[in-house]
Amino acid sequence: MTPVTNRTPRTPRRTDGLSKELIVRAATDILDTEGENALTFRVLTARLNTGYGAIYHHVANKSDLLASATEEVIAGVMAGAVIDAEPRAALRTVALGLFDAIDAHPWVGAHLSREPWRPALLEIYESIGSLLDALGVPEQALFDAAGALVNYVLGVAGQNAANARVLTDGDTDRSAFLDSIAAQWSNLDPDRYPFLNKAATHLREHDDREQFLAGVDIFLAGIAALRQPAPAPATGGDRR
Repeated sequence: MTPVTNRTPRTPRRTDGLSKELIVRAATDILDTEGENALTFRVLTARLNTGYGAIYHHVANKSDLLASATEEVIAGVMAGAVIDAEPRAALRTVALGLFDAIDAHPWVGAHLSREPWRPALLEIYESIGSLLDALGVPEQALFDAAGALVNYVLGVAGQNAANARVLTDGDTDRSAFLDSIAAQWSNLDPDRYPFLNKAATHLREHDDREQFLAGVDIFLAGIAALRQPAPAPATGGDRR
């Protein structure tokens, strides 16, 4: 007589080669569809039909996996930039590429802010810093200019992605949400909040990407002023 067992049949393990690229691709899909909390090695091994050892052979831990996935996204942005373009146009391309990438992959912005020493952020600084250098920003102002622009790009992109998540999680229509906020601004005391009263109409109609690029252009206009030679000191006659 054959003994009866209650064991659940094991899922067949994959027989093809498991690469880091496959692991990162699977992790990215989980991150995009289910969020960062859903990415565990247990979920990843089930998705890839493999064991823990095969995963750990390529990535050390979840932080390492997030870093690799972030690097792949950022590398795609940098590859999309027109290297031979005029520096100002290339800066706008890189900035908008980062904005769109973080909008599509909100976890990227969170990881960049959490682990700023990782290669992905180094690539961003190197790209933007080099383009500012090519734009003629004086060396003594280059570090501050690059830091300000990088922080603006990542800060606005990250906040935009966070706002989008709130609307998605709450199943709220963006237009309705903006109309609600604009109505609140319009009802504020115009003597105490004159700017918000004026801005209410623009809030309803604004496009996030266009507003973001307007901010980049404001930065670039200010940076252009750094390239202007300092005015010569005024000379006057002997007043003694």
